[in-house]
Amino acid sequence: MNRLRASLLATVAILGAPAFAFAQSGQPLPDIDVTTDAPTSAPPVAIPAADAGIAGAPINFTQDLTPSNNTRIDAKEIARTGSPAAADTLQRLVPGVDIQGTTGNMLSPDVVFRGFVSSPVQGTPQGLAVYQNGVRVNEAFGDTMHWDMIPTFAILSMDMISNNPVFGLNALGGAVNIRMRDGFNTQGGRLEVSGGSYGRIQGALDYGKQVGDFAFYGALEGVQDGGFRQFGASTIRRFYGDLGYRANGNEYHLNAGLADNLFGASGPAPIQLLDQDWGGVYTTPQTSHTQMGQIALSGNFAFSPTWSLNTNAYVRRYIQHMVDGNPTNTQPCDDPTLLCYNDTSTPANGLNGQQLNNPFPSNAALGEIDRSSILTTSAGASAQLSNSGTLFGFKNHATFGASFDYGTTNYNATAELGVVAPNYVVIGSGTYLGPSGDPVAIGPVSVNSINRYFGLNILDAIDLTDKLTLSAGARFNLASISLVDQLGGDVNGENQYNHVNPVVGLTYKLTPDLLVYGSYAESNRAPTPLELGCANPQKPCIMGAFLVSDPPLQQVVAQTFEAGFRGQQVLANDWGAVGWKAGVYRTLSTNDILNVPSPTQQGFGYFANVGDTLRQGVEAQLNYRKGPFTVRASYAYIDATFRNYLTLGSNSPSADANGNIFVVPGDQLPMVPRQRGKVSLDWDINAQARVGADILITGPQRFAGDASNQQPMLPGYATVSLNGAYKITRNIEAFAIANNLFNHRYYTFGGYFQTDQLFQAFTNPETVAPAQPLSVYAGLRMTF
Repeated sequence: MNRLRASLLATVAILGAPAFAFAQSGQPLPDIDVTTDAPTSAPPVAIPAADAGIAGAPINFTQDLTPSNNTRIDAKEIARTGSPAAADTLQRLVPGVDIQGTTGNMLSPDVVFRGFVSSPVQGTPQGLAVYQNGVRVNEAFGDTMHWDMIPTFAILSMDMISNNPVFGLNALGGAVNIRMRDGFNTQGGRLEVSGGSYGRIQGALDYGKQVGDFAFYGALEGVQDGGFRQFGASTIRRFYGDLGYRANGNEYHLNAGLADNLFGASGPAPIQLLDQDWGGVYTTPQTSHTQMGQIALSGNFAFSPTWSLNTNAYVRRYIQHMVDGNPTNTQPCDDPTLLCYNDTSTPANGLNGQQLNNPFPSNAALGEIDRSSILTTSAGASAQLSNSGTLFGFKNHATFGASFDYGTTNYNATAELGVVAPNYVVIGSGTYLGPSGDPVAIGPVSVNSINRYFGLNILDAIDLTDKLTLSAGARFNLASISLVDQLGGDVNGENQYNHVNPVVGLTYKLTPDLLVYGSYAESNRAPTPLELGCANPQKPCIMGAFLVSDPPLQQVVAQTFEAGFRGQQVLANDWGAVGWKAGVYRTLSTNDILNVPSPTQQGFGYFANVGDTLRQGVEAQLNYRKGPFTVRASYAYIDATFRNYLTLGSNSPSADANGNIFVVPGDQLPMVPRQRGKVSLDWDINAQARVGADILITGPQRFAGDASNQQPMLPGYATVSLNGAYKITRNIEAFAIANNLFNHRYYTFGGYFQTDQLFQAFTNPETVAPAQPLSVYAGLRMTF
């Protein structure tokens, strides 16, 4: 599957600063959301009596002075979806967010925001930074993000934040800031059990308590899911705990997280195979076993009514083992008693460097099982000093911060030859490939990498008048990345990147209930160790498995302009309350990095700077509430395009005889739908019962590999989901959820593959990830 993934992906804050520090309170204020619960640590904000109609909204929407379009999601919304994946809630409530099934398993999805991706898949060009309680949780080696490691039961709130360099490296499209529960904001216990389609059994338990100045909180979650596809079973086990102390205006927290998750990541499959069997897979085994342990210590110190200091330190261990069955470029030589690689004359060597004899029957379809492992140890610390007072007679809020993150990784990979059975299961032979190919493109890999990331920032928001607020600042990022080949190969190098990212913005209150904003910001992304280890077009490699050399790559710099307005209004004659926001944005990324397939070796590729890409669009959201009825509707339009003439390798049917396609400025980026629409409806029938519905509409998008826009598009789709709950007693609630209510068949990812591999049973090169059919779950929630 790594080989297939290589072509599929080809075209496709300072720690401790919890969010955009431009709000006058020094804390991020929530976006308009009729169900938002105010974080207990956020400063109290007075609410005009007229705003009581917005479901008791704790904060006046227009008092959020951030000059960008941010969205907050609270724990109630996460519970409403009933999903063990926090990404599901982001997709349903954030206008510019979509989730995709690159892995083929939606419990481990990609999150796409404004065309930038946060993915668990090694080799995906990442474009979002994710923070949990101020700790950056993108993994060091490939900047991957494993959403499955975060216990949804323990999440207090999530903020999707755009246009903010304070979040450091890789926040090209924005950042997700996740705040977890603790014993101060969660009192008592909760127990939830549920089950349903495809053998899913899910359970969660948490408990929080404050005793004097101390508080503790703990949460356990477990999920067992059989999956709707063959070999697609998943097991999720995770824990989060926090011990806190609060006294004299100071607060300390020691928290820990653990996760041990196993996924049958089925991956995309030929579309003709899925026409025969919607749960079919193409080459297996495909498993991913990830483990994580993290300990973090934070402190908040109030030196005076105007000065405060936030500090954070952490240690994190991440382990991943992947097993991936694939077709192979190994084949019988002209002398059929020997094995060759990529043709019939180049030797396929064993681990001893000698050409391999051919032990396979003459009619056997050959494959290989690619195994890779990652062991990363990360540590870091940060500090942020804040002042809220006056400057030259103006109300002012300033922050000064610094952060340092260190990560060391050992990466290993091997390839075992085998035979592909008629059901596409690769059966290993015990014969392993040594360095093979001309130039060498496969063989054992053992590489050590070291990441060192340092950041400094200063931000200031000043009220020029009682209506106009100016925000300005900058962050300096320094990234140093080292690679050392443990087997004496060419994956060696020292790379250093630095950039100063400015930000400036204005907010203006047209009325007490209507605010306009505009801003400009820059952010940068340093290439990851994985990308640097596979950046030589003369030595392409299998993505996520084999690194072969370390030529330099340039960093990506994104420049974002954003403008819009937001407001809220209590309607006359008891017609309820409405909140709205709308904005436009334009992000130009220079020296963007893509995974480019090799035009000479099928299933291989390399990372390259491909010039500029542009993502621009419109986002709008409307929330309405009247009595027991709540409606949320949003629309997002994104125009994501290449800005240069490019020649790229591709498996697309449009590729020329050399395997190349030709991109012109204005061609759409693959796997970025231009249009998304979302509607959520809730009806509180009475004090005991409620029902709700979610409608998601996603427009057509280009297949990964169709960067030249010559082929038919991956069809758009619309889905409907229902949810409901009934309180049996004051402390016990029954709930039910139905996803994909009308059992619509659609695809969450699409690319191309080589049809003449293996059994030559397919004529259509399209390979897609199928969506899960109608799924129904039910369960009980209990509080104590």
